[in-house]
Amino acid sequence: METVVTEQRANEIIGVIIVDHGSRREASNQMLLEIVDAFRKSGTYPIIEPAHMELAEPSIADAYDACVQQGATRIIVHPFFLLPGRHWDSDIPRLAAEAAAKHPPTSFLVTNPLGSHPLMIQIISERISACLEQNRE
Repeated sequence: METVVTEQRANEIIGVIIVDHGSRREASNQMLLEIVDAFRKSGTYPIIEPAHMELAEPSIADAYDACVQQGATRIIVHPFFLLPGRHWDSDIPRLAAEAAAKHPPTSFLVTNPLGSHPLMIQIISERISACLEQNRE
């Protein structure tokens, strides 16, 4: 399902939605906002919005609307999920398609989740090392 954006079409403005599952715990939802803020600071894309798939706001539709209001014509939806599953395979594409239908002629793509990326091995190793360091006897 992954589509790699290697070039930007002429007159195309990219918007990015970083979407997590959403939680009833506000602290969990706040973490997504912190991740989105850090990604914004990278300067990679000018339009970046957070979204929660369910249980919290903003929704994917809200984030899509916000991207379009800022001028985006193509939206890249990045599931901030570790592994593929029903949400990645069907729920997120469906919700993005519903949002896109309200904003013709915009288009969207959905990236792969995080777990398939080779850097995840390094992250796992760093987390284990940090845990061991914190729990030295």
